[in-house]
Amino acid sequence: MCPQNAYSMPDAHAEGSFGDPACGDSLTFYLKIEDDCIQEISYLVFGCCGAIATSSMTSVFAKGKSLEDALKITEEDIINALDGLPENKMHCSNLGVSALRRAINNYYKRREHNENSNAGR
Repeated sequence: MCPQNAYSMPDAHAEGSFGDPACGDSLTFYLKIEDDCIQEISYLVFGCCGAIATSSMTSVFAKGKSLEDALKITEEDIINALDGLPENKMHCSNLGVSALRRAINNYYKRREHNENSNAGR
């Protein structure tokens, strides 16, 4: 009933998106990272109440975690934190986890690109 961290972040260090073509849900996570730790996280989601709830809970779980620990968040963690989901909404749990993993991977790729660019100077 009260989604947390739902807003756009234009100055994010990384972003990652994931969608489920079967149901039309889509999600983008935005991350600000310092010392390999998620300092701030937000998202924009288009979808049903299950997609909104799992996106919000994923953001709550990931905020303050190291990137390594955030990558360990599972669909089951999100479902359990929400005290379950209806069977027809279980697929929503992979929306948040997948978008989060893509955002973290995007951060690693950007960092690697910046390090390679700076090494050539």
